[in-house]
Amino acid sequence: MAEKDELGRAGEARAALHLTDSGYRVLVRNWRCAQGELDIIAARGGHLAVVEVKTRRSMAFGHPFEAVDRRKRRRLWKLAQAWIAENPEAARGLVVRIDVIGIIGADPATGTLEHLEDIA
Repeated sequence: MAEKDELGRAGEARAALHLTDSGYRVLVRNWRCAQGELDIIAARGGHLAVVEVKTRRSMAFGHPFEAVDRRKRRRLWKLAQAWIAENPEAARGLVVRIDVIGIIGADPATGTLEHLEDIA
């Protein structure tokens, strides 16, 4: 399990760097509440992006985006609302959206990265 956690942390670090390089301001990483966890919350322009990061070593278990099904999207929306309730000033005037970053490769630092914006 530790290896999987390490892979996930490395993927989230790569995703945060990608977002920063793309002009986003990362507001928080690994935000937790009683209902669950959000990987990254970032802002750019008039948007607040709640970013789910999925990292895979290969496509053996499918594309990372396949793991973000309707149920997972609903959960992300609920968690986003909980974060906004705790941080209303940070979200004021921003349009909230759900993004997914998928990383595929043996090393998340050099694997293929795809970023889907506004999936839900």
